[in-house]
Amino acid sequence: QDQVVESGGGLVQEGGSLRLSCTASGSTFVNHAMAWFRQRPGKEREPVSCTTWSGLSTLVDLTKGRFTVSRANSNNTMFLQISNLNPEDTAIYYCAADTQSGYCSGSWRSRSTWYWGRGTQVTVSS
Repeated sequence: QDQVVESGGGLVQEGGSLRLSCTASGSTFVNHAMAWFRQRPGKEREPVSCTTWSGLSTLVDLTKGRFTVSRANSNNTMFLQISNLNPEDTAIYYCAADTQSGYCSGSWRSRSTWYWGRGTQVTVSS
């Protein structure tokens, strides 16, 4: 059965770090792209990063310097490491796995082929 599951969220103090994990299980997602999105309170879901089947990651500008993405293809697991957290990082972090493509083309921010996880809450206290 295909599923995407995130874990690792929680309550963190400002300045702290957190590592989120995502596992996409099911044959549909083998060698396919995976991505992180987040939805901050009162705002629309926004893209964070996209990682190709081979592990090449594209991160949006606002995350660069504090966000690091890695992928372990052996079990289709992806990680999002966030350092120096601030209250603006408070959000539900969603993982998505593509049902068709292994690549992160220019349209990855809005493609309809993402298969979504339920999200993991990250709360940063000041």
